[in-house]
Amino acid sequence: MKHFDRTFLIWALCYAAAGMGLGIYMGISGDHGQFVTHAHIMLVGFVTSLVYAVIHRLWLPAPSRVLATTQFIVHQAGALTMFAGLLLIYGHAASEDRVGPIMGPAAIAVILGVLLMLLMVLKAGATPAQSVEAVGGSRTVTN
Repeated sequence: MKHFDRTFLIWALCYAAAGMGLGIYMGISGDHGQFVTHAHIMLVGFVTSLVYAVIHRLWLPAPSRVLATTQFIVHQAGALTMFAGLLLIYGHAASEDRVGPIMGPAAIAVILGVLLMLLMVLKAGATPAQSVEAVGGSRTVTN
């Protein structure tokens, strides 16, 4: 995971495809029982991963590799576990009593991912990773 911005972007687009696929399935079948799962895939998976990609690109020029890797793994593990649990619950494949014990830790992992991202942003300071400057009438991008 050399470039966390790209890695998060790829995962975000995978979540978008999965969430949209689930949405299309619900529309075609007329069964909207997985609406909660669809919403979580799109927001926790797609939108949050996309925001993390942007943060890495714009504000984290050189994050701690260990911290960034830990944050990535914690977020993805929590999100994927959450999605699997929601699919089981709302697909009536498992009861909430049975899946519930994994949903709490999954939600905590997602929140921990946010807090780890916050920590990386605070450690990076206020300087953006890339800035656009006007130089002699032309625009250049500096790193």
